[in-house]
Amino acid sequence: MAELVLPFVVRIERSTPPTRTDALEAAARAVLLVLSDPRPEWHEAIAAWDAQRIRKVVRRARGAEWWRALALDGLTVTQRSAEVRVFPPIPLDAWPRDLARLQVGGTDLIDPTPPPPASDVPLVLLSPHYEMTAGKAMAQAAHAAQLAWRASSDASRGAWESASFPLAVRTATPAQWARAVQGGAPVVRDAGFTEVEPGAETALVLLASRFAR
Repeated sequence: MAELVLPFVVRIERSTPPTRTDALEAAARAVLLVLSDPRPEWHEAIAAWDAQRIRKVVRRARGAEWWRALALDGLTVTQRSAEVRVFPPIPLDAWPRDLARLQVGGTDLIDPTPPPPASDVPLVLLSPHYEMTAGKAMAQAAHAAQLAWRASSDASRGAWESASFPLAVRTATPAQWARAVQGGAPVVRDAGFTEVEPGAETALVLLASRFAR
């Protein structure tokens, strides 16, 4: 079977780019919405992709590029200043033309200091040991959210979905990261295709007791 990838497009207009945290949280929620999407025409591709090595690619769009992306089958997630569209999984070498022409680079986003995350939602922590572009970090945050989904019971998933998948994404301090890893949190180990070496631990997720049942 051909290797599948989950395509994301983040809207980055020159005059109104999203903040980095908003884009990361939108991507993380997007993968959860894909995994829980009831459309039968998506089911086979999603199940096949979820059973393989998890791969996600983030591209950027603005203006007419974004509107062309909206015309393709997918779903859009809005997270405060960010808009991210995610599409059903596709073969790695079979991107639709209007997505294939989009750039992967250029996703560096600025971020004001984000507020402390809510204490009752799942928390994705990015590693403090690696510098990643926003696009790479979006993929890692989405991967961590998928690990949270896998680690949750059916009842927990249902409660999380009913609440519209609230979560937070932050960069960990070294001490936070060490405690979470030692505590057994699900950790993303990157395949090393871009930006980091194979096996790099790039993100992890702390589940929320609110949805643990």
